[in-house]
Amino acid sequence: MEIAFEVNGTATTVDVAPDALFVDILRDHLGLTGVKIGCDSTSCGACTVLLNGLAVKSCTMLAVQLSGAQIETIEGLAVDGELHPVQAAFSSLHALQCGFCTPGMIMSAVALLADQPDPTANDIRHAIEGNLCRCTGYFNIVRAIEHAGAVLRGDAPQSGVAEHHN
Repeated sequence: MEIAFEVNGTATTVDVAPDALFVDILRDHLGLTGVKIGCDSTSCGACTVLLNGLAVKSCTMLAVQLSGAQIETIEGLAVDGELHPVQAAFSSLHALQCGFCTPGMIMSAVALLADQPDPTANDIRHAIEGNLCRCTGYFNIVRAIEHAGAVLRGDAPQSGVAEHHN
């Protein structure tokens, strides 16, 4: 079955089997390996991408559900080599260690900040509760998302993030 959708701003058409998974199309057919496969059961969030602006876990969705959709993956966030404010904050504020959960965590944060530009720490924790990190303890992740929100609102500069300490 042929499906057409947009991924990271590019119109794409793929021939898929009726039982093909969304995550497999992204990784195996389109080479978007920033999308991780962690649990195959939507428990870990490593496969989170944006589907029509909403954070979704791609490991249990069928590819045929993508027809006409707009998809954004971690590979589509940086523009002209400049990191998205969430990516920059994760890097500068040490919100990652092994990096396995990072793409899904960042995509969940991007969706949150698009919907809620000034979230509280509790709002952030709620938004990322479906994303598991086995390395960081979440403190720096929440802090990075708070800072990225401030950057996106124009309340803080993106540069100099590393000097920001609570």
